[in-house]
Amino acid sequence: MGEIVNALDAARGVSKFFFAESSRRDCETDRTTRILDASSKESLGGVRFDGHIHPKISPFNQEFSQMLHRSGSDSDAPSGVSRRHFVKSTAAGLAAASLVTPVARAVAEVAAKPEPEQLVAKLYESLTPQQKAKVCFAWDHTDDRGLLRTHVSNNWSITDRQRLNVASDFFTKDQQELIEALFFGLYDPEWHDRIRKQLQDDAGGYGRQQTIAIFGEPGTSQFEFVMTGRHLTIRCDGNSSEHVAFGGPIFYGHASKGSPDAFNELPEHPGNVFWHQAVKANQLLGMLDGKQRQQAILKTAPYEDEVGFRGAKGMFPGIPVAELSADQREHAQSVLKTLLEPYRVSDKDEVMQCLKAQGGLDKCSLSFYESDDVGKDGVYDTWRLEGPSFVWHFRGDPHVHVWVNVADDPSVKLNAQG
Repeated sequence: MGEIVNALDAARGVSKFFFAESSRRDCETDRTTRILDASSKESLGGVRFDGHIHPKISPFNQEFSQMLHRSGSDSDAPSGVSRRHFVKSTAAGLAAASLVTPVARAVAEVAAKPEPEQLVAKLYESLTPQQKAKVCFAWDHTDDRGLLRTHVSNNWSITDRQRLNVASDFFTKDQQELIEALFFGLYDPEWHDRIRKQLQDDAGGYGRQQTIAIFGEPGTSQFEFVMTGRHLTIRCDGNSSEHVAFGGPIFYGHASKGSPDAFNELPEHPGNVFWHQAVKANQLLGMLDGKQRQQAILKTAPYEDEVGFRGAKGMFPGIPVAELSADQREHAQSVLKTLLEPYRVSDKDEVMQCLKAQGGLDKCSLSFYESDDVGKDGVYDTWRLEGPSFVWHFRGDPHVHVWVNVADDPSVKLNAQG
């Protein structure tokens, strides 16, 4: 037990560095810690940790580790923590943690940061019957939007935005803190500030226009948490939804106030937290020769919500990744990595597993669209990466909308509305 306590102390020492940057992060940590106090007592009381005892290297990190060592982060967005500062600030904590067994360190990690799926279960348990009647649904619940848990749109509310938004008094303070910790747990910590900026620009801040729903019953083989809003559809399903990554199709976007008219962004998209993804893709376009460019650049973009799967025999627009040269294919891999950067490791892993099942990135094609070249500067604002059961559609005109649909089986049906 002593070494577990020591491991917890070391882990807390490391985590303090990350949350010392601002008072907001300190408050965020305190809220998460309070949530964890209850769950860690429950988890540490026995041997069961939902199977997550021994740490392992994720497939996503294995696939991109060499690329990271060569080129560092692919994101052009500002980072809140430098590598040098991180190494110096965490050396003591890591040294202390290395003195304990791997199992004790894993216990400390589980206790220090619960998986979002665990928080979904705690949120569900905390809801009153009256609350459940408003935000909890059967797994196969349908309404005029179809099978509701699979719906995706660029600006929608899965429940009543006015009365049931996550900052409203419909939820208790503890429930609001659970929802916030759950939501940000779906993203890489390096992206939390950028996600907050996007929500501030698009919705007046986190919580004000976001709504949630829970489908099925957490703890069973079928459950899913969904949060929606303007430029937001994100999911947490504990792999309950068969065949799909992210629990189903997701949506993200941003209309940055870095432009005088946020709705109609300037060609450089100043302040847009996702624009660097398009820059990365256009860098690949710049590597293509004349014949390749003719194949990659198309006249007119499809409707943005047309992200259904075409299957292995489908005709995909643009230039096949398999036809690129070795250096071009390597850059295509870094484009994929940049797209996945915002998300937690388990969701990145799911995407990579789904891609592998359909033959990898080589089975995808990349296309750019002349109809969406804001400023006519040769930087194409709308582009698309598509394979048999993989669609990542980036629309940058007049501001950023991104539709993501990834599965390991092209028979999965789409329920999208733009």
